[in-house]
Amino acid sequence: MHMNPILKLALVWFILLASVLVSFAELEFGHCERVVKEWADTSSSREEHPPNIDKRSLQDLLFFLHVPRTGGRTYFHCFLRKLYDNAEECPRSYDKLHFDPRKQKCKLLATHDDYSLMSKLPRERTSVMTIVRDPVARVLSTYEFSVEVAARFLVHPNLTSATRMSGRIRKNNVISTLDIWPWKYLVPWMREDLFARRDARKLKGVVIIEDDNPYDMEEMLMPLHKYLDTPTAHDIIHNGATFQIAGLTNNSHLSEAHEVRHCVQKYRNLGEPVLQVAKRRLDSMLYVGLTEEHRESASLFANVVGSQVLSQLVTSNATAKTKTTKSEASVTVSESGSDKSEIQNGTSDKIEAKSGNMTVKTLMEVYEGCITHLRKSQGTRRVNSLKRISPANLTRGTRTRVPNEVIQQIKSLNYLDVELYKYAKEIFVKEHELVSKKMVSTSKRSIADLQNVFGEMEGEKLWKFVSVALMLLLLFLLYLFVNARRRITSKVKI
Repeated sequence: MHMNPILKLALVWFILLASVLVSFAELEFGHCERVVKEWADTSSSREEHPPNIDKRSLQDLLFFLHVPRTGGRTYFHCFLRKLYDNAEECPRSYDKLHFDPRKQKCKLLATHDDYSLMSKLPRERTSVMTIVRDPVARVLSTYEFSVEVAARFLVHPNLTSATRMSGRIRKNNVISTLDIWPWKYLVPWMREDLFARRDARKLKGVVIIEDDNPYDMEEMLMPLHKYLDTPTAHDIIHNGATFQIAGLTNNSHLSEAHEVRHCVQKYRNLGEPVLQVAKRRLDSMLYVGLTEEHRESASLFANVVGSQVLSQLVTSNATAKTKTTKSEASVTVSESGSDKSEIQNGTSDKIEAKSGNMTVKTLMEVYEGCITHLRKSQGTRRVNSLKRISPANLTRGTRTRVPNEVIQQIKSLNYLDVELYKYAKEIFVKEHELVSKKMVSTSKRSIADLQNVFGEMEGEKLWKFVSVALMLLLLFLLYLFVNARRRITSKVKI
């Protein structure tokens, strides 16, 4: 049986085309493999910390690498701003670095910048800290916050009006969420979508919302499952923690970051070198907290970072006996509502820290009071914002409505972050155990010192000490007895 010449020619062309495509794919993969390997090798060759520097020792500059939606804002306002003067904070750089850190004598840099910023910092004088969150919770929180902030603009009659207002805010030098990475990409995108859906509802007239799941309410907002599969989400959100700690976000200071990130996103098995770099960087950090272990993380921070800052303050105060406490400058941040009340509430705490009177225990007490106030103001703002897209009420309680297949989709898309989070938990457990042992050891030393004090006393001196203590105790008991008798007598007279 002879094949039709035309079909035969078509088959030959098809085979040739397939071969070319396969060869092209192999070449592209090979190129990506080299790009990722070269970046990983270069990253590894740069020592994260010089061998003579203890990573547990706080250096001159503390770089808080703030991964979005991990609770970093709470740490900044309720911990770091209590410990550092406004003058000690580096100039705020929400999108790109706006100062020369090698010349600046600031002590605290808190930013959403990724790890590539370290290439601009004095590495040997810089300590790094971060907080890591469960990837599923982080992605859901990112979606919810994008919606919440975008919904604030629905007070405007249309998108044009909302955009003009944003421009006026920038002209007035007010820091907006739209200036901060990654929200400067995610919020305008979600804002445009919310206005488009509102306009569509107006055209339809009466809109019946059939689904009561706020994460799949298509008439009101972009459904979560569609949000997850957009190019924007793939580029910015998925594996966001790994890319940020590896220094490969779309906000990176590295010229090769985009190509490396693109290769890893296209070829899943090329993600391992990036993950290993991110793990090593976590290992080199002064502090790694976990959002899910809130209380334990706060305690660890107070003991690891807070204690060293307070110790430096005591040393500084001893060296310079007369030091002027600088008043806190007000900062207007449209993302947080009114930060002025937070500043007023925290001024006395800052003065106490600067005077050297604050301890780790009082720092924790200040933190607890601060987060109560902060969460209340954030909760009120969130409720007011989401009213504009009611009944799409996105809360932690409604997260149970997210289907299991969507949860699995998030885990699959964030496979690098899943592994990084596991590793961060291992680091956290080790650091927690280390601090606990140190506290027990310190407690034992204190008891031993007290025993030595008593042991060094001669018999006669020890007896005098005990006699005085007993006399004071008897006087105190007598005072309580007399007061009790007076109260009883007064009640009888009445």
